[in-house]
Amino acid sequence: MIYFIYHTKKMSDSNRMHKIDEEIKKEVSQIISQDLKDPNITGLISVTKVKTTPDLRYARVFVSMINAKSKQKNLSTLKKSSGYIRSLIAKRINLRITPELVFEFDESIEYGTRIDQILKEINK
Repeated sequence: MIYFIYHTKKMSDSNRMHKIDEEIKKEVSQIISQDLKDPNITGLISVTKVKTTPDLRYARVFVSMINAKSKQKNLSTLKKSSGYIRSLIAKRINLRITPELVFEFDESIEYGTRIDQILKEINK
């Protein structure tokens, strides 16, 4: 019986964290596309995943970029804008602690595209 209660609590905690991650992902994506008006950002930036620490102090935001002139420049601009993005998230999401955003480049889409190209070459 104790195991069941403990197990259920763990499941609800991970479910809550998943909901928080998804909500932050949605809001950061919307802020980048609509509210962030920085001329240094080029191309299409999409938020692929958000991973928040259990204490809600930090959130790692994984971004993917398409048609960007300089991915490193885009990433550094996002890092510089993280305070502004965090303040907008604090207004939009009701959390006791708004996590500090840490932007990271997500290479999984490019990696998948490269594997697709290799597989197409092999099939020819």
